[in-house]
Formats: sequence, C-alpha cells, structure tokens
Amino acid sequence: MRDIWESRTSFVLASIGSAIGLGNIWRFPYVCYANGGGAFLIPYLVALLTAGIPLMILEFSLGHRISRPAPLALGHLKKGFEVLGWFALLVGFGIVTYYAVVMGWCFNYLKFSFNLAWGTDTQAFFFNDFLKLSDSPMQIGGIQWWIALALVLTWVCVIAAIWKGVKTVGKVVYFTVIIPWVILIVLVIRGITLPGAIEGIKFYLTPDFSALLNYQVWLAAYSQVFFSLTIGFGVQITYASFLPEKADVVNNAFLVSFANNATSFIGGFAVFSALGYYSSQSGLPVSEVVQSGPQLAFVTYPTIISMLPIAAPVFGVLFFIMLLTLGIDSAFSLVEAGAASIIDKFKVKRVHANIGFGILALVIGIIYTTRAGLYWLDIVDYFMNNFGLLVVGLIQCFAVGYFYSFDDMKDFLARKAGDRSIFSIPAKIVKLREYANSKSDFSIGVWWDFCVKYLTPVVVGSLFIINVAERIKSAYGGYSRIAEFLGGWVVIILFIAVAVILYKKKEKE
Repeated sequence: MRDIWESRTSFVLASIGSAIGLGNIWRFPYVCYANGGGAFLIPYLVALLTAGIPLMILEFSLGHRISRPAPLALGHLKKGFEVLGWFALLVGFGIVTYYAVVMGWCFNYLKFSFNLAWGTDTQAFFFNDFLKLSDSPMQIGGIQWWIALALVLTWVCVIAAIWKGVKTVGKVVYFTVIIPWVILIVLVIRGITLPGAIEGIKFYLTPDFSALLNYQVWLAAYSQVFFSLTIGFGVQITYASFLPEKADVVNNAFLVSFANNATSFIGGFAVFSALGYYSSQSGLPVSEVVQSGPQLAFVTYPTIISMLPIAAPVFGVLFFIMLLTLGIDSAFSLVEAGAASIIDKFKVKRVHANIGFGILALVIGIIYTTRAGLYWLDIVDYFMNNFGLLVVGLIQCFAVGYFYSFDDMKDFLARKAGDRSIFSIPAKIVKLREYANSKSDFSIGVWWDFCVKYLTPVVVGSLFIINVAERIKSAYGGYSRIAEFLGGWVVIILFIAVAVILYKKKEKE
C-alpha cells in the first residue's frame, strides 16, 4: 500500500514549501525591479495564469490520476516519456547538490549572526575570509572545512525530514513553511519602519509601463513563474501521487501557486525596505545597493543588519533561520521525489534509498565547498535552470497535450487491481482536464488546453532558443569555454544518459 498524506493541509504545505525557496527572497524582488518595477506585476500575473497554474494543474492531475511518481506517471502517457521523468528528477538532484551547500552557508552565517562576525566589510568577509574564493573555476583549491561540516549537517536535517516519506514530511512542513512566513512578516514590519524604507519600496514598485513593450520583460515573467513553482522537477507529480482518491486538484493548484507568488511579492517589501535604509545610511543611491542572489543574502543583508540601531544580532538570527527554513523544504522535496521513484520502481527499502541519495549528493557537493565552489555553483545552476528545466517543461506540455491517452492502461489496471491507490480508477479513462474537473470544486475550461498545448510550449521554446543562441555567441558569465563545457553541457549529457539507463532497468514486481 502506498503512503498517503495525513491531511489536505499537509499536502498543501508540502507543495508550497517545495515551491517557496531562497529564490523567492533573493531573486523575485530583483527581477521585478529590473523589469519595469510595479508594471512587471502585469506580465507576471499573466504568466502565472497562462503557464504557472496550468502546469501546476497538469502535474497535480497527472500524479493524482496515476498515483505513481513522476517517471512512472509520465511513462504511462507513452512508454518512452519515462526517460523525461527520470531526467526531471536528475535535474532536481543536480540542483540539490549545490542547494544544500548554500544552506550550509546559512548555517555558518546563523552562527556569525550572534556576534556579527562578518565585521564591517561584509564583501571581503564573504568572498575572501569565508569562501576564500580562487581566481577561476579551474583553480579548485582546498576544501573549506567549516562549509563541508555545515553541508553534512544540512544533509542530516534533509534525510531526517523524509525518513518515513510523507509521514514525516507532513509533520515537518508545519514548521518549515509557517516559521519563515512569521519571520518574513516580522522583517517586513521592521523594514518599513526604518528611515529611508519608503524610498526603497518606491524603487521596487514604481511602474515603468514602457517596459511592457519589451519582449524580454515578458520572457522574464514567464521564466520567474516557471522556475519559482518547482515545475519540471517531478516533485509536484510525486507529491500529488500520495493524495487520497477524493482529494481536490484544481483548488490545490491555485492555492499553492498564489501562496508561492504572494510570498515572493511580500518578500520584496522586506528586501527593498532594508535596501532603502541601507541607501539612506550609506549615502549611496538605491540603484547602487540593489543585489540579487548570494550577494544579497551574504553581503548586502549582513551589512544592513550591522547598521540596525537596535537588536541587530536578533534580526541577523531571524534572517538566516528564515533562509534555512525556506531552503530545507525545497531541498527535501527534491530528495523525496527521487527516493520515492527509486522505491516505487525498484522496490528498494526507503532507508537505503534515503541514505544512498544523501551520501551521493553529499559527495558530489564537496566540489562546491572548495575555493572554486561558487564558480561551479553558478555554472551548474544556470544550466540546470535554463536548459534542464526548460526541456522538461517543454516536452511535458507536448506529452500531455498530444499523447495523453490511457487506452493502453487496461492491462496495467488489471494487474494492479489490489492496489488501493488506483483500484477506483474507472475502466473508461477520461481526458486529463475532465479528470481534474471531476476532482475539484470548480472547473477549468478550454483555456487550460490552449495554454498546455500551444501558449506555454511557445513561450518555453522561445526561452530555450534564446538561451542556446546566447551560449553560442559567448560562454556563460565570462567563464572559459572548458569550464562552461564541464559544468554545463557535460552535466546535461550525463543526466540524459543516466535517465535512459534508469528507464531501461526492469521494474521489480
């Protein structure tokens, strides 16, 4: 008998936790500011309604309909699509190997927060003292042991969270989703009461409607929505496969999507109010203190925390606890999706799948704890998000939009008649949209078909073509071609090969 979520709340919180991550705090506000400010919310909302929510409904419906993890669910659309499912999980695996290292940084900085150990020059502290960053990716240097030890601690926490699958995940997410929301609200309230905060918020939201005529702004909106919802990792398909037979599909998809994007938007107030304060204290314009990614979290924000007139260490501790709790449920969702697929297909024991996954990811993650680790993290992250996930999203839309047919599942249903998770599926299989509507309080219409079959593939395909063209013209980030090749194309090709191998391995009965 398959595991089942103990309640709808557990499933929704787990799905929200998977979607909400570090990028909600350090990527969305910057993308919004750089693409028209408040005007960016228009294409962002359009992208959410035409790509984010339709794909979330797709993944929830597919997982719930077949009650099997991503590779096996996609494999029932058309046998060869199982490769796509394994590739999606491997992309997630590639991401979690460095995501766990970033969480290790957060553990270290949580310790630094108690006495503001980063000092006054936070940039020099992060790059020179903490990372001891080398001059290039090919200058690997030694392992930074404090980071490596924090990486081990991260993996202990992640594996503990999924030790019994959805039974432990369903309990852990009550803390890892609710706690960061509470802290975020505290940081927003503190931020908007600081001198200069209003200028930062104006900078964040002042609309530049002329930006709406720039196609790159619309592509940025679709890209942000696509990546922020954890679509294309196989996670949401796997999580939905653990839903009980009468669970709602469409409502859950809307709820998870809006909760994720509301968190991103509110996070912008915490970030830009603090940047406005930083600007007023330093005398620099807001435009010169705006940062995205690790530099925002580990350079700019520590500087702001040090400037606070009251209880600076307290807000430092709260900030890094928030980042840790935001990160851990995204991390363990990627691990659980992979472990559940291995368990389901090859019938290995959960303890072996969990520990094996953790050890392998930990060993690979060591490269990111070296002096060149930040470079390799940057390269791999770019390729996983801009090539790996785009390919999964594009082919997934194609698979469901043009190959969704379960006529060949009759034998499968007969063999599995004793399995609680699927015995109630009717003999006459309906289309996925009709199935989603039959499991929901309100119905979706033909707009969903149009988005999945035409609009989203066109947008995602355009993003993919643009990224390929850019990489033909020049290496990513100014790195050498050999570094780009090793950290990008080799990893993508390796994951495709491993996905094919896993697909060809016979499923154990």
